Amino acid sequence: LLSEYEAEQPQFPDVPESECASVSLEAGILQPSRMEQFYSAPAADTVVQQLLPMAETVPFPEPPDPKTCSPQEYLEYYIFPVLLPGMAELLHRAKKEKCFERKRTKFIACDFLTEWLYNKNPKRKDESFTEFFSIPFVNDWLKDHPRPPIPLSLLLSEEAASIIIQSFWRGYRVRCDSEIQELRQWQKQLREDKNIFKRVKEFWTKQEAK
Repeated sequence: LLSEYEAEQPQFPDVPESECASVSLEAGILQPSRMEQFYSAPAADTVVQQLLPMAETVPFPEPPDPKTCSPQEYLEYYIFPVLLPGMAELLHRAKKEKCFERKRTKFIACDFLTEWLYNKNPKRKDESFTEFFSIPFVNDWLKDHPRPPIPLSLLLSEEAASIIIQSFWRGYRVRCDSEIQELRQWQKQLREDKNIFKRVKEFWTKQEAK
């Protein structure tokens, strides 16, 4: 079956059979040397330039009736042309949000794709951009199904998180100093002896009474 499938696939022009063999389904993976040669910029540009005249000469078929066409035709003409660009943009944003480097991020792929498809809807061509949480059906859904708040660790940027961590570490190292420890013990003893909290409370009570 695999050999029959490969035989039915169109061959790239001017690409030797040895190059196509390295992309065989039976192999499962691409050889690194073949991959670099096959996807190199000059080779890719050559293939695209050779395919463009062929694509221009082939007339674009009329879209089928969405109510009577087959499921495959409906997907090819009405779903994939809109969904696939959204999926490509989703991957770019996921890479930007470092989803491929971390186990947990604030990025929610379904939210991004919903927002993208809603704003790219041809019926909303002349309307302004709408944020995800401002989409009407999303707003209605979240009223009945509220989400838990996103943890602060996911909302902080790397710079903000590093500042908090460094500040805590510096404070910890200062508090570990013997002289600081002695001062803190003296302040604790002073508060216990003079009951400073009670005196401060009494002072403010008198001030409020005036």
